[in-house]
Amino acid sequence: MAKRVAVVLAGCGVFDGSEVHEASAVLVHLSREGAQAEVYAPNIPQMHVVDHAKGQPTPEQRNVLVESARIARGNIKDLATLDVKGLDALIIPGGFGVAKNLSTWATQGKNCSISKEVEDVLRAFHAAHKPIGLCCISPVLAAKIFPGCEVTVGHDTECEQWPYAKTAEAMKELGCRHVNSQVTEVHVDARNRLVTTSAFMCNAPIHDIHDGVGKMVREVLQLA
Repeated sequence: MAKRVAVVLAGCGVFDGSEVHEASAVLVHLSREGAQAEVYAPNIPQMHVVDHAKGQPTPEQRNVLVESARIARGNIKDLATLDVKGLDALIIPGGFGVAKNLSTWATQGKNCSISKEVEDVLRAFHAAHKPIGLCCISPVLAAKIFPGCEVTVGHDTECEQWPYAKTAEAMKELGCRHVNSQVTEVHVDARNRLVTTSAFMCNAPIHDIHDGVGKMVREVLQLA
């Protein structure tokens, strides 16, 4: 039987939704490994809409589920319908939508709240001892919900290659252990069954990010 993996999206586009290349890499690697992806997103309004050509917010209003359906080629389900019993693992790609639509990390950092639906899903997989894969900014969700967990978002010292390294420091303040890693590497927290990788937290060639996401997917499937 093919392993069934829930992939939770946060919209469509790096600045206000899911990072498209990360989401695509997750789906490609799941397919290559013979797993069945089931794509979900919350049926909620986006925090805001960003014009990706200008990098500026616009007065538009969009829905997270509707926008995520673009990446899923229309084959998507409301996150409220997710049933952990029929699934083997969970993966959440990154993108600012994780910090804007799935949580309030973008505006509140470590003091953020997480969408109840998203928190319930994460807690359900964790309680069932089913693996959770998180990349880019999405490990902050685990840091907030599972104190003492081990994760990586790459490096904890900010530089040109690691422009978002302060995220690691905020996660440490939440009580989790941050493990520095390269973009093609993952960290596995065996106790919490968490697999994390930095992806676009690093200024790296896109093929390296694709490879790191692939390693995350394979580790998640091995744990499933």
